[in-house]
Parts: sequence; structure tokens; C-alpha cells
Amino acid sequence: MEEQAAKKRIDQLVQELNHHNDLYYIHHQPTISDYEFDQLLAELTALEAQFPALKLAYSPTQRVGGDITKKFNVVEHRFPMLSLSNTYSEEEITDWEARLKKLSDEPITYVCELKYDGVAIGITYQNGELIQAVTRGDGSKGEEVTANVRTIRTIPLKLKGNYIHDFEIRGEIFMPIDRFEKLNAEREEIGEALFANPRNTASGTLKMQDSKVVAERGLDCFLYGFYSNQNPFSSHFDAVTTAKEWGFKIPFLEKRFIEKTDSIEGIMDFIHYWEKERANLPFEIDGIVIKVNDYQQQKQLGFTAKSPRWAIAYKFKTERVESVLESVSYQVGRTGAITPVANLKPVSLGGTTVKRASLHNADQIEKLDLHEKDTVYVEKGGEIIPKIVGVNTAKRGDGQKIIFIEHCPECHAELVRKEGEAQHYCINELDCAPQIKGRIEHFISRKAMNIDGIGSETVDLLFQKNLIHAPSDLYTLTFDQLVDLDRMAEKSANNILFGLVESKKIPFERVLFALGIRFVGETVAKKLAYQFKNIEQLALAKYEDLIQTDEIGEKIAHSILQFFANKRNCDEIDALERAGICFELVEKEKASATFEGKIFVVSGVFTNYSRDEIKALIESHGGKNASSISSKTDYVLAGENMGPAKLKKATDLGVVILSETDFIAMIN
Repeated sequence: MEEQAAKKRIDQLVQELNHHNDLYYIHHQPTISDYEFDQLLAELTALEAQFPALKLAYSPTQRVGGDITKKFNVVEHRFPMLSLSNTYSEEEITDWEARLKKLSDEPITYVCELKYDGVAIGITYQNGELIQAVTRGDGSKGEEVTANVRTIRTIPLKLKGNYIHDFEIRGEIFMPIDRFEKLNAEREEIGEALFANPRNTASGTLKMQDSKVVAERGLDCFLYGFYSNQNPFSSHFDAVTTAKEWGFKIPFLEKRFIEKTDSIEGIMDFIHYWEKERANLPFEIDGIVIKVNDYQQQKQLGFTAKSPRWAIAYKFKTERVESVLESVSYQVGRTGAITPVANLKPVSLGGTTVKRASLHNADQIEKLDLHEKDTVYVEKGGEIIPKIVGVNTAKRGDGQKIIFIEHCPECHAELVRKEGEAQHYCINELDCAPQIKGRIEHFISRKAMNIDGIGSETVDLLFQKNLIHAPSDLYTLTFDQLVDLDRMAEKSANNILFGLVESKKIPFERVLFALGIRFVGETVAKKLAYQFKNIEQLALAKYEDLIQTDEIGEKIAHSILQFFANKRNCDEIDALERAGICFELVEKEKASATFEGKIFVVSGVFTNYSRDEIKALIESHGGKNASSISSKTDYVLAGENMGPAKLKKATDLGVVILSETDFIAMIN
């Protein structure tokens, strides 16, 4: 395809895909299937790879992230990002509304909005394109997180309609509850500490260095504050509703996320409605914001030293109830991590009956100074999982102080607490039943070996019958053994055997994840598989080899070394190999032999591709990637911010230094 024709097709695809993104993420009214969307996106990706100079800044391919930000620049806000006055009292809201009436000669209309529990953001658009996103910071300055914000699919990269050509729109970035729960489930799967609540998780995600990881986290955003030197609107409500026409996800009018009223009764009705209904929202809120609607009246009312007089936030009181601590039990995870759980006298909290609350670790128990039969305060607040926040010592009896256990509740092995970690662990991997069953359940899970027909109940039954003790034992099961089990029909037995045969087709990177190496999740497993190619090379890797792999830090490297130093793990891998499980990366067909035998070192940040994409292109054209420069290096592909030491070493060794443009020309 010629460049002119490619440009026309790229423009057409970008417009079409952005339109479908808007229908899907903003209006929830998709008109094409996911498959059709993916086909169009694949065509656009291929054209952009062939003609990188034609890639548009607002192309939907930019949603996947890939930029690495070592340091976030501090940026001064064009319009100060002031905080609001907070109150927990309805009387103070009434007093505030009465004061405003005395200060204004005209009738006042108010806008009531949800107070989203997330991260405040200000996004600048010029000529319809997103050019900058800045956090609140201290109100006068914030951190620029543009690359990460561009990955959030509900934030448009290119506006539509009759938009203003230079303005800032503000709102709140948050993590939906279902995404938060899924993320915690994934972290529990790999033995990582769980995140505390959606708000902190959203904040931490927005500050991550790798925008590709941000894209995978699934952040969301509502935008509702318009700022411009040439403001064409007369009121806040008009600005928000017009922003919807430009492609922004604004608070839903039809769901009462935003509402106009001209009375204190209307304000109170909105507050009372959401005090009851907030438990049914798919995201966290911590209150209600009330604003004067008319911009001219806002200007007349002005500001105090810290906040606008024309707006106030009513914060919901965190619901707290009392319950009695009946006992503390201890759960054993597949990695051996011990989690204490408070078993409570059932109590109603936030619309649900609470019987249990996580105590996290020994430090939490000590901090609370828990005793048997204590009357405890339980909250949800910003937490999804109920937590004990204190003890009513006035009601304390003569119960014994709760002392964290020293031995595993399942196998009675002595517990250990590693330096720098909060949790205790049972290290009896061989004989601790929850660990054994947990490893097998992880192995058969959908994202790992995806073995149909086997669930946790079947694993428990097979374990109780002494038929399995490790994942490799699954591949020794026979039809006669299975059909003799309780509630196991012939069809079910055949389904399990078929699922086991099919699992032998699972690629190496997923097999590596299925092994359950601590801290090695899906993404890390892929990185390791692509870097080391097979299990033998990974098992032989030294610490230095591991930490030079993308996204592999000290903690993960030590975990991998410990895993392969354990003879039981190596024997298990041998047994799985004998069963026919794939432990070698299946190389894809190469695009060309342009770089056959050539060794590259990729360093710095690039414009058209992420470093991972560039490395994949090198390999697809026959080249090899190395982590450090040596006399054997043929090319150094230098991006922005490449370290001067690396550049000097390459120059001293006479290695050819390529720019991204040079590289693109070579592969084309």
C-alpha cells in the first residue's frame, strides 16, 4: 500500500475505532462485536507498524501503554486546584446554604454531585486532543501523569463535536470495585500482599512507572469540572452536560449521580438518597459535593484562603458497629502464608451481615491488643472487606490476650517470619494439606493450565483418597480411579481425562505461571519465558541474569532462585515434562532474516514503540536481545534518556548506535 492510501485508511480506522470506543465505554451501547473491533484494531496496528510516521497521537492503539516514566515532572496548575470545605453535619449544610442566600441578591440554584473516592485529575485539551494530565498535588502544583491517563479508556484522546479549543477538564480517577476485587484475587494467587482499598490502589496505579501495567489495571474516570480563559458557559451544569457531547464520561444524569435543585430540601433529599444507595454503587464514594450552579454567582461569592465559598462537601460518617470477638482462626494459603481471621458475633454493617473480618497479620493483632471475647469496633469505610478498627475496653472482661500462633494450624510445623515481611509462613510444603491443594488448584486454574472438569471439590476428594499430592500426579490418573470416586459419573471421568490431555497444548509462559513460583504472575511469567526460552535455561539462570530481565527485581529474582534450589520443585518439573507438558517457548515464524545473528541492546524511551515491542520486532526479524553492552554487541538502539555510561561504552567499543528512525528504516 502506498503512503497516501495508508494515511487515508489509518485516518478512517482511527475515527471508526474511537467512535466504537465511545459507544462501548461511555454510552454502553456497542454496535459491533468484540471480534469485529479486534479485527479493525489489528488492521490499524499493522498499518502503523508499516508506516510509523503516520501514527496519530489519539490513535486507539495508544491505549495499551508501554511508556516508562522514571520521574513524574512537577507542573504548575493554570487554575489552582483548591480543596473543598468538609462537614459531617447536615446542620452545617443548612447554615452554609443560609449564608449564601444572604450574600446573593439573586435566587440560587445548586448542583449536587457524588464525591468519588479516588484521585483528582486535571486534563488539558488543545484543538480537541489530550495533551496533558496533572494530579492535584498541593493544589498549586501537581505531577504530570499524561502517559498513564492516556491508557484509561473512558477518557477520550480526541474530542468530537463543536468543542472549545483550549480548556482543562477535571474529575476523579477511581478503581471500580469489581476490578479491585479481581486484582486482589490475582495478587492472592501469586502470594502477594493484598491491596487495602480501591482509592489507595487507584492512586498507586496512577503513579506507576510502566503505563502498560496501568492499562491492565482497568482504572475509570468521571469528568465534571470545566476551566478555560474563554469560558462560553453560564453555569456548571451546562458545562458538564455539554462535555458529554464532546465525548467525556460525565456523572450519569439518569442515575442521579448529578442533579440540580433550588432548595435546601432538594439538597437533603440527594444526601439522604445516597446515604442509603451508595452500597449499591460499583465504585466507592465518601460523600456528596454541593456547588452553586451559576458561574457569575460563584465569582461574586469568591473564595476563602483555602477553599471556594460557593461549594462544600458533605462527608458520610464511616459506618461503625460493635460486635463480639468469638474466636480467631488462621488460614493457610498455597504459599504457606498465614492469615488470621476474626470470627465475630453476626452483625449488620453496610447492608450485609458480617461474621468475619481480616486481621491481616500478627502486628495488627498486637496493635489492637485483642483479648478473647472483646467487644470490637468493625468498619467498612473505604475497605471492601470489613476490618476491626478498635476495642471497647470498657466492656472487656477477663478474656486472655490473643497471641499469634507459633505452629501451623494444619500440619503443626513451626512458623517462620522472614525479615522485612509482615506475614508468618509455614515452610512445610511437602506435608501441609492446604498448601498442597492450593498449589494444585492454582495449577488447574483458567489462567494457568485451564483443566476442564476439575474444581476445588474434586481436588480435595482426590487428595483425601491419596491419589494426588502434586500437580504431576494428575497426569497419572486413570479412568478406573476416577469413576470409583463419590459422585463421579463416566462422563465426568472422561471430561477430566480429556481436559488433562488438552492441557498439554498450553504454551510455556502459562505453564511457568502454573508452577506457582512466588511473585511470578502472568506478566512476569511471559517475560521470563521470552527471555530464557525454556525451563532448563531459567533453572540455570544466575541472579545477575534474572534482574537484567524486564520487570524482574530483587524480590522476584530471589524467589526464582529459591524455587529452583528446592529439589522437590525440580523433581516435579521433571515429572511434568515426562507427562508431556510444554516447557519450551514455541518460536513464531520470523518476519525476515534482516538481523539474523545480530545482537542488540535496547536502551531509553521510544516514541513509536515500547521497549518490549522493539525487542519483539528485533526477534521477529532474526535478531537477539542482550541486556548489557559487550564486544559481541552489534547494535545499540538508543532512545531518549539513555544513560551516558552506556553510550560511552558503546562508543568506546565501536558498536553501531541506531536511533528509532534508523531502526524503523531497517525493518521496512
